[in-house]
Amino acid sequence: EPRLLGTVENQLGIRKWFESQGHEYIVSDSKEGADSDFQKHIVDAEILITTPFHPGYLTGDLIAKAKKLKLCVTAGVGSDHMNLNATVKNGIQVLEVSGSNVVSVAEHVVMSILLLLRNFVPAHKMIECGDWMVSDVACNAFDLEGKVVGTIGAGRIGYRALQRLMPFDCKELLYYDYASLPEAAAKAVNARRVEDLKDFVSQCDGTLGLVNVEPLKHFKKGAWLVNTARGAICDKDAVAAALTSGHLDGYAGDVWNVQPAPKDHVLRTAKNTLGGGNGMVPHYSGTTLDAQARYKSGTKSSIENYLSGKAQEPQNIIVGIGKHKTKSYGQR
Repeated sequence: EPRLLGTVENQLGIRKWFESQGHEYIVSDSKEGADSDFQKHIVDAEILITTPFHPGYLTGDLIAKAKKLKLCVTAGVGSDHMNLNATVKNGIQVLEVSGSNVVSVAEHVVMSILLLLRNFVPAHKMIECGDWMVSDVACNAFDLEGKVVGTIGAGRIGYRALQRLMPFDCKELLYYDYASLPEAAAKAVNARRVEDLKDFVSQCDGTLGLVNVEPLKHFKKGAWLVNTARGAICDKDAVAAALTSGHLDGYAGDVWNVQPAPKDHVLRTAKNTLGGGNGMVPHYSGTTLDAQARYKSGTKSSIENYLSGKAQEPQNIIVGIGKHKTKSYGQR
């Protein structure tokens, strides 16, 4: 499939262009261990391109060996597979393709909410098994209309999720963020800001994002939780325990604290008290074919800027020369 750009085979579609500039372009999925292509070639690399979906982890030790490395570009959005403090220390710029995934992930959020509320996964498994016990799946299926849905973070993805939820006639749309939306933007989606996280989650039937043991205590019993932001912002063991106990009725998303997720990762198989409630998938919400075209274009543009000495687009800069440029990966 030629549109599947983010693969070893199609190499982001930039090999010919890159080599026409007189540069060597090495593409590999060998990323783990001292004998991997990643670790062998990082010592000579000037530019590193990675994806957030099955990343090569750029640790502090590897950065110390990468004496020639000047630029890291995440083909997509999500650079928590890099030791960002070490890139700052070593004067390595880190860029993402900001905005390349916003529509794709916002749509995935709405899909995940619906599949949890409708108890879709157990219903589909029932069909695959040849069964037809409607009451077994309908007993935990709900409408989205009339529910309170909140998003932790109302940035480019969170806001688009709120926009896409409007036609479902939810009882209320809430958001929790360190800053208020502009008045016109909040009014456009009829969303109310809640300033305290515990207060926020206690009001929501469904929530997107940022949860560990303490906030989970304040969730409505039977709430649904969707995480498409970062795997580490939801405590996997706390979420699994909440599902098992019935405090959460469902958890869905595509981000994991380690990627690829180990085969025994608790969130691969965690279930609610009725044997459902798990909508986890591999990290692919932001890498639809449409998104791949966007992050291919953005990656090429960033490298062109670097090679020609042009300034990078500010919204793409995660780490500038010697300093952090965003709080997206925590206060630093």
